[in-house]
Amino acid sequence: MNSTQDLLNQILHSDLSTDERAQLRCRLAKQLQEIGRYDKARDAMGELWSGIGTPPNLEGLSDRTKGDALLRIGSLTSWLGSIRQVEGAQETAKNLLSESIATFQSLHDVKKVAEAQTEIGLCYTREGAIDNARVWFAEALTRLNDQDGDLKAVALLRSALVEQLANRLNDALNILTTSAPLFHTSTNHTLKGSFHNEFAMVLKDLGAIENRADYIDRALIEFSAASFHFDEAGHARYQACVENNLGFLFGTIGKFVEAHEHLDRAQALLTQLKDSVHLAQVEETRARVMLAEGDIVRAAKSAKSAVGILEKGDEPSLLAEALISYGIALSRLKDEQHSREAFERAIAVAEPAGDLESAGLAALTLFEHLAEQLSDDEILKILERAWDLLKDTKNTAIRERLTKSAFLALSIIHPFKPDWSSFSLVQTLNRNKARYIQQALQDAGGKISKASRLLGLTRHSNLQYMIKKLHIDFSSGRTTVDEQERTAIASPVPESYRRKLGMKE
Repeated sequence: MNSTQDLLNQILHSDLSTDERAQLRCRLAKQLQEIGRYDKARDAMGELWSGIGTPPNLEGLSDRTKGDALLRIGSLTSWLGSIRQVEGAQETAKNLLSESIATFQSLHDVKKVAEAQTEIGLCYTREGAIDNARVWFAEALTRLNDQDGDLKAVALLRSALVEQLANRLNDALNILTTSAPLFHTSTNHTLKGSFHNEFAMVLKDLGAIENRADYIDRALIEFSAASFHFDEAGHARYQACVENNLGFLFGTIGKFVEAHEHLDRAQALLTQLKDSVHLAQVEETRARVMLAEGDIVRAAKSAKSAVGILEKGDEPSLLAEALISYGIALSRLKDEQHSREAFERAIAVAEPAGDLESAGLAALTLFEHLAEQLSDDEILKILERAWDLLKDTKNTAIRERLTKSAFLALSIIHPFKPDWSSFSLVQTLNRNKARYIQQALQDAGGKISKASRLLGLTRHSNLQYMIKKLHIDFSSGRTTVDEQERTAIASPVPESYRRKLGMKE
C-alpha cells in the first residue's frame, strides 16, 4: 500500500487523466478515513466533493470510478455527519451508497457491493434501526469469504456491534470469538484495535450482568490491546473512545478516581478533534459515573450537556441513552415532572427509529424510578409498553428487572388482603421500610452515607437510628419491632382521639 504522502504526490502529477486522479483521491481518502482523519479525507477528495450538502462532481469518470467515488463520499458523509451531528446526514449517506451499489452491480463487482452494504449498515446502526442494520450486514457477508480478509472482518465486527447494542451479548461474543483469526492475521492496526475494543465492550457488559470478575479483568486487557493498536495506527479519535470505555468500566467497579482520569483524557483528545458526538458520549459516561458515586447534581449537569449536543444530530439511540441518564438524575433530585418528561422523550426518540431496546429500557426505568408517582392506570400502561418493547430481549438482567417491576406493580395496585386477626399496621410499615433500607444498603455496598442519599435522608444518623430501631436482621431478612412501638400497638387509643378519627368500638 502506498503511503498517504506518496499518493498525495501522485495526485499532483499533471499528466494524469481525470479518471486516474479520481481513483488516487479515493484511495487517499480511504487511508485517511481509516485513521480517523475525516476532514483530511474530505479535503483529499478535491474537486470530486466539497462536503456534506453538496452533490459530488462525477463528470468525465468511468463507471467504476464513479462507484468508488460514491462509496467514499457516502461513507465520509456518514462519518462527518456523525461527529459533527449534522441532521439528515445518515439519510444522505444511504442515498449515495445506494447509488454506488447500483453502479457496482451493473459491473458485477460483488466485493464492492458488499463493502458498500457494510457502510449502509453502519448508517442504520447510527440511526438506531438495529434490525435494518443487521439485514445489511448479513447480506454483505453472503458475498464474502475468508479470502476477503479485512473486508469480511469489517462486516463481522459491525455485526457484533449491532448485537452488542441490541443486548444480545452472547451472540456478539460468539461472532467475535469465531472470527478472531481473521483479525489476528490482519496488518491493519485500526481494524485490530477495533476488534479488541469491541471484544472488551462485550466482556464488560457480560461481566456486569453475570457478576464475572474474570470477564472484567479480561476486558481491561482487551482495552489495553485496543489502545496499543490505535496508537500504532495514529488513530487519536479511537484512542479517546477507549479512554471513555475505561472510564465507564472503572466507574462500574467503584474506582471513581481512575474513572474520571480516563474520562478527562478522552475529553481532552476529543475537544482537540472537535468531535461533538463522542464528546457527548463522554459526558453521558461521566453522568453515569457520578450517579454511581452519589454526585447527583453534577450527574444531572453532565447528562443535560450530552442531551443538548445529541439532540442536534440524527443518532436517536445515543440521545435516548443520554435522556435515560438525565431522567435518573432528575428523579433522584426529586424533580419527578422533568424526570418523567426525559424518560418519555427517550421512548419517543428511540421507538420510531427502530431501537426498541432503548425505548423499552426508557419505559422500564421510568417505572423503576417513578412508580410511587404514577396512577394505577399509568403503571399498567407503562409496564405493558416496556414488556411489549423488551419481550424479545435476551439480556437476563433486563428480564429480571421486568419481573421485579411486575411484582412491585402488583403490590402497589393490588395489595394482598391481610389476616386481620394478627395484623399490625406498624409492623407492616416497618417491614416495608426495612426492605427499602436493605435494598439501599445493598446497592450502596454497605455504605451508610451513600444508602442515606439513595433513600433521600438528609442525615446519616437518621438511617443509623432506623436500622437500630427496626432491629433489622440482614442475614435472615426479618424485621422486629422496637419494644416501645410494641407497647404503643397494645395500648388503647385515647377516647378523645377516637372521636376525632371517627373510630367505633
